[in-house]
Amino acid sequence: MIQVAELANGIKVLTENIPHVRSVAIGVWVDIGSRDESNELAGISHFIEHLMFKGTSKRTAKDIAEALDAVGGQLNAFTTKEYTCYYARVLDEHLSLGVELLGDMLLHSRFDQVDIDRERNVILEEIKMYEDAPDELVHDVFAGTIWQSHPLGRPIIGYEKIVQGLSREQIISFYQKYYSPGNMVVSVAGNIDHQQVIGALNDTFGKLTGAKKERLYTLPEPARRAVCRTKDTEQVHICLGTPGLALDNEKIYVFQIINTILGGGLSSRLFQEIREQRGLVYSIYSYHSSYHDSGLFCIYTGLSKQNVRSTLELIIKEIYSIQSKGVSPPELQRAKDQLKGNLLLSLESISTRMSRLGKSQMYLGKVVSPDEIVNRIMAVSDNDIKELARTVLKPENFCLASVGPWDDGDILREIVGKG
Repeated sequence: MIQVAELANGIKVLTENIPHVRSVAIGVWVDIGSRDESNELAGISHFIEHLMFKGTSKRTAKDIAEALDAVGGQLNAFTTKEYTCYYARVLDEHLSLGVELLGDMLLHSRFDQVDIDRERNVILEEIKMYEDAPDELVHDVFAGTIWQSHPLGRPIIGYEKIVQGLSREQIISFYQKYYSPGNMVVSVAGNIDHQQVIGALNDTFGKLTGAKKERLYTLPEPARRAVCRTKDTEQVHICLGTPGLALDNEKIYVFQIINTILGGGLSSRLFQEIREQRGLVYSIYSYHSSYHDSGLFCIYTGLSKQNVRSTLELIIKEIYSIQSKGVSPPELQRAKDQLKGNLLLSLESISTRMSRLGKSQMYLGKVVSPDEIVNRIMAVSDNDIKELARTVLKPENFCLASVGPWDDGDILREIVGKG
């Protein structure tokens, strides 16, 4: 059973009681991410996330690390382009400890200068790590290729030069501006009592004050171009794609099916045709990322440079095929069943249930039931797929980004022109 409440200071709380488990997942969602940063502060949201673990007025960084380890719990966090999440998983008997620890971190972190300088070096090493991982780096290059200077096109982790220059004053100012009750959602799932959760949250987060900072959305203007970043690697890593749909778009489930059919698993068209039937690549898949006001569809592959042209031709061919011929009834049903299975199986994890509550509230202001999602997936028709593919997946609008020993980005326009 899902229950929704609001603390006196404006923090939204969603709980789901799952009585047959012994654990609890707690998430504190802050409505702030890398798209909210100015160019001069790129990476500051991620920096603050790191600093929350470095010590509070009553706990050292070691104390924070040991607090949940001592009871077999887990503590972590992540930053995205539109929100930051801090979460803990504990046994149900340690709910109060998990809530108190997250509250201490988020409300009483000291932002000591020594910790800031030390963690700055950690993040700079993290940036270098991404530079050495071309299969991950190419996704950031792709976002920057398609959205250019828009904040959604920047890497969440930021840039080395900017991270080096972020001051304690800038960090505290950004934290005070965005870490307010109106910008927070707390989601809790597991063997819990709703009123017990509310009581624990009132004891920790109840005294926090501050108004919600409304996000001013600036819709990104997509580019149509290719960016090739030459790097001495064995493979060429390529991202190919176009703007997608916002999370609240009514056709989002149609697009999920398109994505599943194209590159959403081992039975997808791209995997079967390009890897299994022709052996041109080791890895190929597609994904769709949705934001408040936009989305991003991407096909990724890693391959030898001599296979690039033929692989791109096959990718474009499959897209044109869906636009013109649609999909067969068995293929459509298989995609629907795959999405249904993925959804329902994921709900066996309390961490996934907690995440579903938090993200749904942040993006939609409500929680859509699994049954409603399944019904909407099952209602998608072949005509829906063809119509949306023709509207959104226009190869002539595609961008291409690559990292590796290849720089012939113009090849995409040649292939599309032949189609």
